[in-house]
Amino acid sequence: MVTRTMGPGCPRHALWVLAPLALMPGLLTHAPVTAATSIIGRTWPIAEPDALSEIESRAAHVPDMKAAFGPRERWSAMKPAALGIARADRRRTVVPFYTLDQDIRLPGGKLLYAKGYSFNPLAYVSLPQRLIIVHPSDLAWALRTARPADFILLAAGGLSQASDTHADAITLGERHGRALFLLEERVKQRLGLTVAPVIVAQAGQKLVLTEVVMPPSPRRAAR
Repeated sequence: MVTRTMGPGCPRHALWVLAPLALMPGLLTHAPVTAATSIIGRTWPIAEPDALSEIESRAAHVPDMKAAFGPRERWSAMKPAALGIARADRRRTVVPFYTLDQDIRLPGGKLLYAKGYSFNPLAYVSLPQRLIIVHPSDLAWALRTARPADFILLAAGGLSQASDTHADAITLGERHGRALFLLEERVKQRLGLTVAPVIVAQAGQKLVLTEVVMPPSPRRAAR
């Protein structure tokens, strides 16, 4: 019996190695590879306008909001809820129960939850970020205190009503490179807020409100 081997010196071994390379002449000869294109069936030009061009065209016709409604700080939508000034460091807890104001029914009409049913949303969801509520005069402190994921909310009232009146959350946010929000009246009522600065954070199934007293030195609005 004669046994054939497939060692490096065997011709059959060389053919086995070169076979895959023979299928890729472009890699061996570096010849350019081209492909022919063809059109099958009828074609029509695109009728829809370019999306970016359409957006730019419509944006050019948006009315000047300042000219139409006056300075932004006078808009009613830019008026935050008012809070007093914290006079003592204090920590308290709030359970944000929610009560249904109407029946919740399934598509078939079966009652799922009746009007008046109360529950604690924190039993089902979590609040990963803190809420830092301040007057505009304490914005510098809030920017130093806030973590990257925290929300900063501006409230009216505070040390100087004049500075609060001229505070613009959008302008301040653009100036400091951070999104700022306005404290809504419903959020104030929901969390039982009375004074600022206050930090709201979740602890289990309740919220911890930490009210902070600012140093006695004159407060300066972030500008």
